Amino acid sequence: MPRARIGLWLSLTLRSTRSLCRAGFMEGQPQGPPNPAGMENGTEPCGEERASEAQETTVTEGAAKIAFPSANEVFYNPVQEFNRDLTCAVITEFARIQLGAKGIQIKVPGEKDVQKVVVDLSEQEEEKAELKKGANLAPGDQPRTAAVGEICEEGLRVLEGLAASGLRSIRFAREVPGLQSVVANDASARAVDLMCRNVQLNAVAHLVHPRQADARMLMYQHQRASERFDVIDLDPYGSPAPFLDAAVQAVSEGGLLCVTCTDMAVLAGNSGETCYSKYGAMALKSRACHEMALRIVLHSLDLRANCYQRFVVPLLSVSADFYVRVFVRVFTGQAKVKASASKQALVFQCVGCGTFHLQRLGKASGASGGRVKFSAACGPPIGPECEHCGQRHQLGGPLWAEPIHDLDFVGRVLQAVSTNPGRFHTSERIRGVLSVITEELPDVPLYYTLDQLSSTIRCSTPSLLQLRSALLHAGFRVSLSHACKNAVKTDAPSSALWDIMRCWEKECPVKRERLSEASPAFRILSVEPRLQANFAVRDDANPSSRQRGLKRFQANPEANWGPRPRARPGGKAAGEAMEERRRLHQNKRKEPAEDPVQRAARLKTFPCKRFKEGTCQRGDQCCYSHSPPAPEDTAAAASPDHPKTSYQNPPGSGVAAGPGVD
Repeated sequence: MPRARIGLWLSLTLRSTRSLCRAGFMEGQPQGPPNPAGMENGTEPCGEERASEAQETTVTEGAAKIAFPSANEVFYNPVQEFNRDLTCAVITEFARIQLGAKGIQIKVPGEKDVQKVVVDLSEQEEEKAELKKGANLAPGDQPRTAAVGEICEEGLRVLEGLAASGLRSIRFAREVPGLQSVVANDASARAVDLMCRNVQLNAVAHLVHPRQADARMLMYQHQRASERFDVIDLDPYGSPAPFLDAAVQAVSEGGLLCVTCTDMAVLAGNSGETCYSKYGAMALKSRACHEMALRIVLHSLDLRANCYQRFVVPLLSVSADFYVRVFVRVFTGQAKVKASASKQALVFQCVGCGTFHLQRLGKASGASGGRVKFSAACGPPIGPECEHCGQRHQLGGPLWAEPIHDLDFVGRVLQAVSTNPGRFHTSERIRGVLSVITEELPDVPLYYTLDQLSSTIRCSTPSLLQLRSALLHAGFRVSLSHACKNAVKTDAPSSALWDIMRCWEKECPVKRERLSEASPAFRILSVEPRLQANFAVRDDANPSSRQRGLKRFQANPEANWGPRPRARPGGKAAGEAMEERRRLHQNKRKEPAEDPVQRAARLKTFPCKRFKEGTCQRGDQCCYSHSPPAPEDTAAAASPDHPKTSYQNPPGSGVAAGPGVD
């Protein structure tokens, strides 16, 4: 005990002495502003991080310029530039619609000269009349305009709930006209400090107002109709589920809600129970998982809005890179909310061939007097086993079964980007993605894939044009999907689709003797096709976006293309340590390949079971040993008095335990 007390006293003395020395050292150091490194988690950096607080990196994107700590690169992710460019384009067209109803015209940089050319080349009498009418207006009667960087008193009120460095909000202020104010909010004090500096750097303090608050509490405080935001942008790290309830209440009537989801592992079916806890739907592992993810997010938004007698109308839904992005308008109306049940559907998906069927949750039917009657739907649309392969079905959903795009609005955005390609750095990709979206069948949920159909019946894969031509020859509609380059979105029933694949298999036969009778391929091919497919390529089978060579499906331009890790103290140093750890742990669960000679020698140490039974017909070609056991070993094993110990079979006896021993 005395020794323990002496040790405790010494440790306390040393600790107090160290604290005094550290305090004296800090008194002589200049007190600077807090280091914004690691600001996402709101923790103070240690002394080593303070030494690098003066090192900052300036990045220019669009019309904005931001400075962020070099020690933490999480504040600028180049992958999300397409997301930010598309958001600016969508909000610009939304402002054009909203302010146009109030008689206000917006001026977008780079559009003025282009619009003059379009008007001068037009020969329609209506446009000439409008031009003449505009020229005869008195100076006081000229239409009001809203320019970029100016405060529009009747403009849009924008909220970015999770702003981080404020790049998105600053781009709104410098690129989107017709804004009244932009609230850039973040819960981290360091994030707000960095935002303030970036706002001053870009000279947009009159439009962008940094705010430190919990995003949910801030939106709950703006539930009154007079205090709601016209545009709410949510781009969180991971799932936006915790913010959706507050967002659908804080957006104005007919306002725009922009939501990003980066938890694609959950939405793509890797964890169905987690998806249900966050979004209220079961996700399935499917080739159409990316479109299913979009429809699950739309279902979750509509479900939360229905609690407050509101409903959503999708404008644009995009699956890109490692995330999904939806743009919806939120309206209020008790009568329209009643129709929400008929807009949702369950998915029955076969585990064998991948055939899916949708079952609506509700049914809307016409009644007398032009009224609409809502009732429960009847089902299910399938039997207990798949009609094509006899396998069971998995149940997923509910998900949004109505169109996920407003094609008129998408066309407006596409036209604006196409006529002003220099406005965004990713204009080429935006044109490609939106062009494919305009070609999609709006009333056909989900899709099949070309490789899925061919691999199911174990045959060679037809070309995309051949399969599309066969569907068109049969009288069905078919389109691509922006979510998958091999997608086959068609209104043809599954029976007709498999008949076309059976006809293709007859041209490229499959060896039936290699197929198991219980396999989906054997059962599908055992039925003769009732539809005779024609695989002659048609001109209209090649979509316009493919003919023009647009950038529709971008390949990853660099290594580790994806979401960045959360901000942590240490910044780039911590990121490099994480990369080194990932490299060391790569393939750690895979056993190294065994040398064939060593494997053959190891197997020869085990006796052959079939040789003992007299049924082995391989002879010397057998990989196991055909040598009879030694007589002394056999007698010892047969002796009842011989104990069964671990040293019964010595290492050199050749009777060691292994795969060939009974």
